[in-house]
Amino acid sequence: MKIASWNVNSLKVRLPQLLQWLEDASPDIVALQETKLEDTKFPAAELAAAGYRTVFSGQKTYNGVAILAREELGDFADVVTDIPGLDDPQRRILAATVGGLRIVDLYVVNGKAVGDEKYAYKLHWLERVREFLAGEIARHPKLVVLGDFNIAPDDRDVHDPAAWGEDILCSPPERAALKAITDLGLHDSFRLFQPEGGHFSWWDYRQAAFRRNMGLRIDLILLGEILKPVATTAAIDREPRRWERPSDHTPVTLQLDI
Repeated sequence: MKIASWNVNSLKVRLPQLLQWLEDASPDIVALQETKLEDTKFPAAELAAAGYRTVFSGQKTYNGVAILAREELGDFADVVTDIPGLDDPQRRILAATVGGLRIVDLYVVNGKAVGDEKYAYKLHWLERVREFLAGEIARHPKLVVLGDFNIAPDDRDVHDPAAWGEDILCSPPERAALKAITDLGLHDSFRLFQPEGGHFSWWDYRQAAFRRNMGLRIDLILLGEILKPVATTAAIDREPRRWERPSDHTPVTLQLDI
């Protein structure tokens, strides 16, 4: 089973790229972030024509998350779009069971800048999410948590650690909040197969950042302990970032032998 996560940075703009990538990469389950679409405008019919059932939670202009699954995996069950204790109208969380797996799609708050009120809210948001995931992993051992985390886990995930220092996306409190989540018993699937640095999933549109590989690895697929032995490969697919009108993120993938 091939699982993927992709921040498409506007599904309205990136739908042709998504459909092309679905055909090329043949993933079984895909989590999307930043769809930036109200639910009434979600392209469910186009994705159904491509062979994927969908569940989604969106809003106009900003945020928005969705999960796609191949038709043969069956219907989505136990769908969650809001978590207890988190008063947040922004559409950033989507959980569903499909294909025998519990999938939690996250579009983590950016935080703007260290010390900003949005940064404080990011840390609060992550704490509420950690509490939610603690319950999820207890109920659903076959748990996959994936999405745009807006946190580079460590300096290997930053093209220039000295330049980024302890700025937003790299600050110690953000990394500690991410570690508190992985300490629940979740594993960064990419690091199971690639211990070296220099591999990124996001590049700024400016300064020829993609061509110069000036990026961050902030798109993650975390998997529960019970799934670790069946993980066979994890990768970052850079090809869609080379396409015309690309997202600033590229898909990350995980293969499970189940």
